[in-house]
Amino acid sequence: MLRLQLGSADLCRVRFVDRLHPVGMVMMAGQALHGPTGSVMAPALADRAVAAGADGVAGAAAMMLRHLLPARGRLPDFLTPFDGLESVTAGLDAIRATPTRRIRAEVTAAYADVAATPLRRRFAAADPEALDLFGRAVETWFGAVLAPHWAELTAAHRQHVASAAHRLTMGGLGVLFAGLHPAIRWRPPVLEVRTWWSGEVTGTGHGMLLLPTPLAGPLPRVLVQPGHPVLLVYPVPMPRRGAGPTADALGRLLGATRAVVLRRLAESGGLSTTALADAAGVGLSSASEHATALRAAGLVASERHGGTVRHRLTPLGAHLLGEVTEASVAGVAPPATGTARDDLP
Repeated sequence: MLRLQLGSADLCRVRFVDRLHPVGMVMMAGQALHGPTGSVMAPALADRAVAAGADGVAGAAAMMLRHLLPARGRLPDFLTPFDGLESVTAGLDAIRATPTRRIRAEVTAAYADVAATPLRRRFAAADPEALDLFGRAVETWFGAVLAPHWAELTAAHRQHVASAAHRLTMGGLGVLFAGLHPAIRWRPPVLEVRTWWSGEVTGTGHGMLLLPTPLAGPLPRVLVQPGHPVLLVYPVPMPRRGAGPTADALGRLLGATRAVVLRRLAESGGLSTTALADAAGVGLSSASEHATALRAAGLVASERHGGTVRHRLTPLGAHLLGEVTEASVAGVAPPATGTARDDLP
């Protein structure tokens, strides 16, 4: 059990990661998708990882990553950097910028229980050629496994964040912490986390970043680095999307077109009226009308930027998507209102 003592400076700056880190997701997915947790949390991604393993180039990349990374448990911290959110290339640049001494120390510790091989020795020694091979494997595996599902992963992240933000708004920090994961328990001022390592740790004074993802693995992960917020990554299931019971239930509740509009905003994180019309397959005036109706219901917020109006999902809208998904998976349809039609003003 890790006991994380948080001071007021940390608790005043508890916030969510605003977007997923491509390289960080590869590191965690490399472990999670090869275990039973991956099949439960993200079955489509787990299936894609299996298919990629049978492909020549992607399979070789998968084998290299499995050889160089711990099969389970704590990853070397430098492999999940705070910098490099923009792309896989930026994330790999952040990894390459890690001081050699730190790479050697963290990889050596990670290899304590595995057999030494020539490639592992070179990786642990921060050999530039080994790091380049590792980087190319990360790029290949990301393209084969995560890239086709990146929009879905991003939408799932936003949905979980919006739902958690709603709990925070309604119940405060204690309710937020209580609802993150069964392995996380709040005993003020200590956050107890059942993770891959144990001990007593004090917050950095720079706040806390929360990251829900289906790729975390079976247990939460904690990264504590001086000068940075504490990063807490915790497992959540991938929302079940697509056609079928969920789509039908949301369509019955809101009307088919408005259900599509709401989903496109969830997937994108926000769209202009023109972009929303294209994404939903409707005309510009129709997109504007549907956004207006959803905004009046509190499901969408709109902001003007220059000559453009940008629409985004509100926490209530995201919460509705989550509730309808859960109800549909359980075989329970949401109550029909009798008034949600596409031709409403």
